[in-house]
Amino acid sequence: MMTDTESVQVGFVGLGIMGQSMAGHLLKAGHQLHLFNRTRSRSDTLVAQGAVWHDTSGAMAAASDFVISMVGYPADVEAIYLGASGIIESARRGTVLIDMTTSSPDLSKKIAAAAQQQGLMALDAPVSGGDIGAREARLSIMVGGDAAVFEKALPLLKLMGSNVVLQGGPGAGQHTKMCNQIVIASTMLGVCEGLAYAKHAGLNPETVLQSIGSGAAGSVALNILGPRILKNDFAPGFFIEHFVKDMGIALSEAQRMNLDLPGLTLARQIYEQLVVLGYARNGTQALFKHYEC
Repeated sequence: MMTDTESVQVGFVGLGIMGQSMAGHLLKAGHQLHLFNRTRSRSDTLVAQGAVWHDTSGAMAAASDFVISMVGYPADVEAIYLGASGIIESARRGTVLIDMTTSSPDLSKKIAAAAQQQGLMALDAPVSGGDIGAREARLSIMVGGDAAVFEKALPLLKLMGSNVVLQGGPGAGQHTKMCNQIVIASTMLGVCEGLAYAKHAGLNPETVLQSIGSGAAGSVALNILGPRILKNDFAPGFFIEHFVKDMGIALSEAQRMNLDLPGLTLARQIYEQLVVLGYARNGTQALFKHYEC
């Protein structure tokens, strides 16, 4: 097992809102960071700090002991891992692959099986905590995979998150993230409806937040995103378009399990309407726009 102070070669693909900070923590800890990203300019800051750029995901993987991905959609995950000259085809035997994208449980199982055939090890490790959690290295990381591989990767995961839990075998991390997204979906409905009610009742919404934020209704969504809503701050900590993707995965899995989730179904319908209205690249708190129409 890698010690907390041992330096290793770490590949990272996906330098978006969260990935940029996550990769930065690995570099600051003294690991040699190897980068690939669809938009090269997003790597400039990290390269200036000592990271190494590679022109393909395969080249990045070939140089790494661990490969971490934090991309947008399951199709992106499948392409970089299972595509020609991709990560699984190019990585050295013994490399640990850690996909931190919120993706399909079945795809995570497929990647784990393909990795094993090539002498590689794979974990699915989606996260929760948004841009702030990524920036402050206090993400909740939900991991699926072999326990021994989890222990091997744990020192790296602890650099990015404050709550790192092995949930089970391949795909278990993704299933846990679906639980997380299901809870958030209905919670965001409650936050926006509560604030809309406060405004229509003639109350001061900021004062309302002072009371309900410290009571049973208190939550990250209410206490952090609530004030942003009142300031008309809809900048993304997490894109609506990615949340719609996550809800779609969760609903597909629920349907397969013959499980009815009306709260999630309603939330997805409203968020899909917001995408049509042009809010896809806003943060999830832009759900409040629905109640202003």
